[in-house]
Amino acid sequence: QVQLVESGGGLVQAGGSLRLSCAASGSISRLNAMGWYRQAPGHQRELVARISSGGDSTNYADSVKGRFTISRDIAKNTVYLQMNSLKPEDTAVYYCKMSLELTGYITGIEYDYWGQGTQVTVSS
Repeated sequence: QVQLVESGGGLVQAGGSLRLSCAASGSISRLNAMGWYRQAPGHQRELVARISSGGDSTNYADSVKGRFTISRDIAKNTVYLQMNSLKPEDTAVYYCKMSLELTGYITGIEYDYWGQGTQVTVSS
């Protein structure tokens, strides 16, 4: 069984910073691509940032470029999202997603897992 646990959300004033973490546990043999998504009330879930399986490529939503940074620590099975210069429009529930290969399963076959979500609220 694989579990993703998120932390780091909260309430912050506009211009402030937060750092989200998402740690995976379970029978994991390999971590591939990882990403952060968000969903605001009345809106669809959208990709915020993504880091490739090799960690050498990242991409960001236009709305967060230059303000957010995605990173990872493979040894800790963890992905981070550093959010700076936060704006009220960044308010949403943030979800991490990981593509994982599992111990005892066919090599190269990956499975997608989601975190439980963490609320980020930015006040004006």
